[in-house]
Amino acid sequence: IQTYGRFLRLTHTVIFGGVNQHRQVKALNRGVDILVATPGRLLDLMQQGYIHLNEVETFILDEVDRMLDMGFIPDIKRILAKIPEQRQTLFFSATMAPKMEALANSMVRNPVRVAIAPEKPTVEVIAQKLLYVHKKKKNDLLAYLLKDPGIKKALVFTQMKHVANRVVKKLDAVGIRGTAIHGNKSQAARTKALDGFKDGYYRVLVATDVAARGLDIDDITHVINYDLPIESETYVHRIGRTARA
Repeated sequence: IQTYGRFLRLTHTVIFGGVNQHRQVKALNRGVDILVATPGRLLDLMQQGYIHLNEVETFILDEVDRMLDMGFIPDIKRILAKIPEQRQTLFFSATMAPKMEALANSMVRNPVRVAIAPEKPTVEVIAQKLLYVHKKKKNDLLAYLLKDPGIKKALVFTQMKHVANRVVKKLDAVGIRGTAIHGNKSQAARTKALDGFKDGYYRVLVATDVAARGLDIDDITHVINYDLPIESETYVHRIGRTARA
């Protein structure tokens, strides 16, 4: 919004949980044209009377597939109930499974579907390697790989939150500076970790899929799947983080 709307007279702000709401409420009180929000904090501030949606003209849902997986759809339906029926609704999703189509059709009228596919899928423009290793040797192999100076900034994926923390400790023990982001971290802690990774203080970011969703970091050189994901779509999402470089 800041990039594409910098020459427009539009005000905007973002609200999300895990941090004190004071600054967010202060920004809302000044009035905004565009509000970017997570469902939980939006409902919270609506219930407190800080937000009214009766004049919303356009409602956009991004990463709906993940919202569905994480159980946010009941919250979304509660929000939709407060928005005027005469509106434009846009859904954005990386995947479009049958349950996604059913959900979209239940929330909008006469939808138009727009599918965009790249000329070459992400997996075709990324060099991929598969290494076989015993589970107990994963940390040793990861540390060995990260000794390569060509790996300037690495994003490591784990399936579990406690595994992410453990990997960071193992790397720290061998002199590799890393940090972790996952659902058990506060928003302030996640922001601090991301800033440190972007600025180069941390060379390695260890993350779970949920925490890494929506990351926008341009100079990631390598993505390492410490744990393989359950779904193939998730694998494509993961390795696509380095295709942005």
